Amino acid sequence: MPISVLVVDDSALIRSLLKEIIQADPELRLVGCAPDAFVARDLIKQHAPDVISLDVEMPRMDGLTFLDKLMKARPTPVLMISSLTERGSEATLRALELGAVDFIAKPRLGIAEGMQAYAEEIRAKLKTVARARLRRRAADAPAPPESTAPLLSTEKIIALGASTGGTEALKEVLLGLPAHSPGVVITQHMPPGFTRSFAERLDRLTRLSVSEARDGDRILPGHALVAPGDHHMEVQRSGANYVVRLNRQAQVNGHRPAVDVMFESLARCAGRNLLAGLLTGMGKDGARGLLAIRQAGGYTLAQDEATCVVYGMPREAVELGAAEDVLPLERIAAALLQQAARRGSGNRL
Repeated sequence: MPISVLVVDDSALIRSLLKEIIQADPELRLVGCAPDAFVARDLIKQHAPDVISLDVEMPRMDGLTFLDKLMKARPTPVLMISSLTERGSEATLRALELGAVDFIAKPRLGIAEGMQAYAEEIRAKLKTVARARLRRRAADAPAPPESTAPLLSTEKIIALGASTGGTEALKEVLLGLPAHSPGVVITQHMPPGFTRSFAERLDRLTRLSVSEARDGDRILPGHALVAPGDHHMEVQRSGANYVVRLNRQAQVNGHRPAVDVMFESLARCAGRNLLAGLLTGMGKDGARGLLAIRQAGGYTLAQDEATCVVYGMPREAVELGAAEDVLPLERIAAALLQQAARRGSGNRL
């Protein structure tokens, strides 16, 4: 049975383009196109679509207001269509908080050669989003208590990788970490521009100092570095310090930044000082790297299926034997801190 799709976008050109892309795939069935939230509301009642593609910026009622109302009244998997602007990235991150499963950038119209790749990506994302598990809204989730864990050694590093559903999962993990947490490095699959907005949002919401990584940044206690979009992030030893190195080498597992690139570099240089978690996401990125960390003596965990939006990357890790523990999202921060305390200081290799 094909997946039913509703397109909501104020641009007639984008509606026409998405219609063409969806109708070219026998696994997808277009049930309607709406120019605004009010028409969309009627079509949702009529067709109960499996997935909705929703424009962030629309007249009469903007996409965020509509999404908020939709998730309260009739939770439905949503793929946001976002402009690659600072304002667009802020709105998209807010949409993910409100319950959207994933997002994709608006197509750059007139660039015919890029359109086929875009078409394949949007069809794949619509299918993934339609099957995704809708999470409880962040606003309704209880705030994690302040950790009472002892002050931790600067030698430890927490490494986190995520994809679809990861922005909210990462936020929950970081909210559970104290201001004196070991340094954190994060790879989340995101395009350029979005990673900076994401880092700034985490910096405002959590007790850590969070920033988009720059080449040569040191990993410091109480700080988190987010791999910038379109750059791989590796970690190297530099004397007594760990520093991040950025590069734009070929995509790995179809991604740049790739979780495997970060995890494998950490396995080489940090060994037992590592505490790594692979969170929700489509595909297999990070599974091989998590195994390398476990083999190097680091602590590894994967998010469990019940709390993942998409149980892809963690499933691959579990099947490889890469995860020492498989835990629900709400227990991950505490497990990382517990392991850091248990491993103590003086383990630098």
